[in-house]
Amino acid sequence: MRVWIDLTNAPHVLVLAPLVRVLEAQGATVELTARPYGQTAELAAMHGLQVEEIGSHGGRSRIGKGRAAAGRVHALRRWAKSHNFDVGLAHGSTDQPVVARLLGFPAVTMFDYEGARLQHGVNCRLASRVLIPDAIPVEAITAHGARASQVVRFPGLKEEYALWGFQADPSVRESLGVRTDALLAIMRPPPELALYHRTDNPLFDQVLETLSADPCVDQVVLPRTAEQGAAVRALNLPRVIVPEHAVDARSLVATADLVISAGGTMNREAVVLGTPVWTTFAGTLGAVDRALIADGRLQQLTRVEDLVIAPRGPTAAPTLRDPALLVDLALNGLV
Repeated sequence: MRVWIDLTNAPHVLVLAPLVRVLEAQGATVELTARPYGQTAELAAMHGLQVEEIGSHGGRSRIGKGRAAAGRVHALRRWAKSHNFDVGLAHGSTDQPVVARLLGFPAVTMFDYEGARLQHGVNCRLASRVLIPDAIPVEAITAHGARASQVVRFPGLKEEYALWGFQADPSVRESLGVRTDALLAIMRPPPELALYHRTDNPLFDQVLETLSADPCVDQVVLPRTAEQGAAVRALNLPRVIVPEHAVDARSLVATADLVISAGGTMNREAVVLGTPVWTTFAGTLGAVDRALIADGRLQQLTRVEDLVIAPRGPTAAPTLRDPALLVDLALNGLV
């Protein structure tokens, strides 16, 4: 079986790398492409994945995104045409389902945030199967144009599969210059280039400045883009560390006292690893986050005054799930 995996954002590496290993152990030939964006290719290399970078990111505007998507689809179609793939698999790629439909092989799309209407309007109509967490109702996916028969729901969080076999590396803190006696806060800025996150929200910057005034706290900011990293460095805030390259963020999260993130994957990694976590996401919350908030596993931060930071206490062993189940749910009966 020949499988094509397309990576369009750095967090997708984390969930798809374990699936690549499962597929290769089952004898499949797996080839990967990556959109040049943020630290996607660099993170893929850290996880032992060889990728071919194709296309570009279209920036913030809809027109720019549309042009970049059209160009990337054309380039991917030319690349994939000679590879004779049996199936495509991606997490949120809008390009792969188009190419797969044009070339006549099935594609599976995964995602765990149903609020990206434009993206999923393409994915759900063109993909042969839509794989989502069971916290998301089927009706939320059929609203994007999928048929109910296309939708397959998996138990738990995608991060419970992505973290299968994970062992934290405590040396990452020291390698970044985090003080041994400091409280560690991991900060992840908003996805400001995403169409589903168009709300101006100064809360993240307010938290950054508030924590920098606490001499007991070290902050590690993990930017999505080089521009975000440069902007945070330009603030010259004390005890704020901004890595120049991709790092083992999961080990940082596992050993941190607090995670504050406007994104999704890092928040849910913290939930799985038992690290206190607050979301500053300013868009419409998805079903997964609403369920985690209702269960008390994720806190929603709307005012900087409500933030509490304290040494993390002991945590129970995380619930982890075998990624082979995701592979089976994604491909069983499709190829």
